[in-house]
Amino acid sequence: MRIIAGSKRATKLFSPTGDVSRPIIDRVKQSLFDVLYNYGMPEGKIVADLFCGVGSLGLEALSRGAKFALFIEKDPQIASVLKRNIEKCGFVDKSKIIKTNAFFAGVKPFGTIQNYDLVFVDPPYVYSRDVSEQSALGGLLLILSKQLPCGAIVVVRTEENIVLLEEYGKIKVLERRCWGSMAVTILRAEQNE
Repeated sequence: MRIIAGSKRATKLFSPTGDVSRPIIDRVKQSLFDVLYNYGMPEGKIVADLFCGVGSLGLEALSRGAKFALFIEKDPQIASVLKRNIEKCGFVDKSKIIKTNAFFAGVKPFGTIQNYDLVFVDPPYVYSRDVSEQSALGGLLLILSKQLPCGAIVVVRTEENIVLLEEYGKIKVLERRCWGSMAVTILRAEQNE
């Protein structure tokens, strides 16, 4: 696993031992960021990487010019690997790690006051199989719909057979892409009516 493009291109990232994380493969990460460029992301933007694992998506965004990245990861072992990756890439001053369950915190835990432009939501697949508003994933998207400014982009990674609802509060689906056995749904925060 490595950074694909930008200032830290080709930097190899540390990975945890065993199979405790589900890293996105390089080819898919490149395709995802190609799509995000169509939405003006991530250069100059503030990013949150929820269920971030070792930080592959947030670090890629920073390498490609994002101003700041919040990383949320609850597993202490993985968070320690994430910290090493942030240090290796030289992004300590542009990032913050919060060890908590993103399902309950969204992007504004512990007084964080940033207005996030881009949010990656990549929970373990078992928690993304139910996409109703009453589910863990649906509840998180509803929390985000109250926290994010108009125009913010949310990227949700799921298994390919999972289809999100068309909207969660003010967050609405823009498009969905499938790569292999995974799907990525891109949503945007709209104005409240």
